[in-house]
Amino acid sequence: MSISRRTVVTGIAGGTVLTAAGGASAATADDAAQNILSAAGAWRQTAAERDMLYRQAFNIARDRVDAALRGGGRPGSAGRRPLAVVSDVDDTVLSSDTYWARLLTAGKQAFDDTLWDTWIRENGPTPTPGAVDFTHYAASRGVEVFYVSSRDQGPDTQELGVANLRHAGLAFADDAHVTMLRESSDKEPAQREIAARYEVVAYLGDNLNDFRRRYYVDSVPQRKALAAQDAEHFGRDFVLFPNNTDGHWMRAVFGESEPADTPAYRARMLRAARGELN
Repeated sequence: MSISRRTVVTGIAGGTVLTAAGGASAATADDAAQNILSAAGAWRQTAAERDMLYRQAFNIARDRVDAALRGGGRPGSAGRRPLAVVSDVDDTVLSSDTYWARLLTAGKQAFDDTLWDTWIRENGPTPTPGAVDFTHYAASRGVEVFYVSSRDQGPDTQELGVANLRHAGLAFADDAHVTMLRESSDKEPAQREIAARYEVVAYLGDNLNDFRRRYYVDSVPQRKALAAQDAEHFGRDFVLFPNNTDGHWMRAVFGESEPADTPAYRARMLRAARGELN
């Protein structure tokens, strides 16, 4: 997920793009029915397929842990660095479902920073399906989990992030294992620091940028091509989780992650939905 979480999401209905303006007033019933946030929220809340995608991803991560242990013995054994998993936070191990439900209930049609920050401070995030089991399983096998996320709730961002993870019951919810990046969405420096001390068996994330910074481009075909070049990593050392509401795919469409609501923006979103930018 993007660092400021201001990504705009739009809906498309009957050939008309319904723009999700950040300052929108409460939506009418017709607006809510047509806004893509309603469909996305319904899928988050009700789709068993979505829950099983999370379980599937954590099963893959668990298999990676087991394979690493079989291949080289216990972490810390002679000649071997300790093992670790590096994970994103939001919509990877912590679910934002209740945030999106609150946003829709408030009649909002786009991401709202004030609502998000309040929800974070209330310990609103809940664990994603399988997250608690996986992190504690890793701990039981001597494999550490490190969390690297992009958030900014002010000076207490780190404290709030640790508190969210701890409240959700995840293992390794402490300052030694949690890095909250306030100034950048580039996770590679923090990931490299971990990889210098640990043998990383898997990276977990809901956004391509959670794996490599090179995917942070402003072209849809280029982003797809770069991901395709690394296809052999996915389902192996890159474990991808579902997120149907936001992400850096917006930058590939618009050239920026937080495009302004303009006629040009609406027209380009419609072109993207028609497959004209592929």
